[in-house]
Amino acid sequence: MDLKIVDNYSEMSEIAANTVAGLVQSKQAAVLGLATGSTPEGMYARLVEIYREGAIDFNSVKTFNLDEYVGLAPEHPQSYHQYMNKHLFDHVNIKPNNTSIPYCSSNDDPAVVCAEFENKIKQAGGIDLQVLGIGVNGHVGFNEPASHLRTTTHLVELAEETIEANSRFFNTVDEVPGKAITMGMGSIMGARKVILLASGKNKAKAVRSSFSGLISTETPASLLQLHREVMVVVDREAASLL
Repeated sequence: MDLKIVDNYSEMSEIAANTVAGLVQSKQAAVLGLATGSTPEGMYARLVEIYREGAIDFNSVKTFNLDEYVGLAPEHPQSYHQYMNKHLFDHVNIKPNNTSIPYCSSNDDPAVVCAEFENKIKQAGGIDLQVLGIGVNGHVGFNEPASHLRTTTHLVELAEETIEANSRFFNTVDEVPGKAITMGMGSIMGARKVILLASGKNKAKAVRSSFSGLISTETPASLLQLHREVMVVVDREAASLL
């Protein structure tokens, strides 16, 4: 594990963007696993700048997002479809058909949606680089702390801590969907390289629990310590308890 402690959010975002850009420069048809939330926003903003500078080309890149709320239409302003459009897809030359987000309406069969999503990852040749954030309870994607974790993409009931944390993006906590589709830990661990980002004091406990040398399904991110090539980039506030 490559642990990088940086001074601030901006430096964390720069390292993350350069890592993604470097892969795309070396492999035109790179397959990226992408995350949402406030943590990677700076990374996406810098990637857009690098693209506008003419240094990277997304024309042949394929992407797979970690997760999406169940029952939230792609057009909903708080859907992860809209998040990705706002922060990256609308600003670069990526082909819409090359982007995949595990959408599941209230009428869809979650098992079918999950199986199809896993199959698309396999057909793409697997994920070259998976970008991750980390929840305050140590979740990655929407893999919540539990006695057992699912390996492949699956339906999940969101933990109260996660719903509360995500309520800042909605008008009220009651508007936050209670279910989501998420890549499983096996899907995430299957990526050839992983980069996890964490910023701020509110992530310090999760970072300590995840990267202290102990592994537990009660802290899903801790399983990343077993990955063959993982880079953890945290600012000094997030690393304050290490």
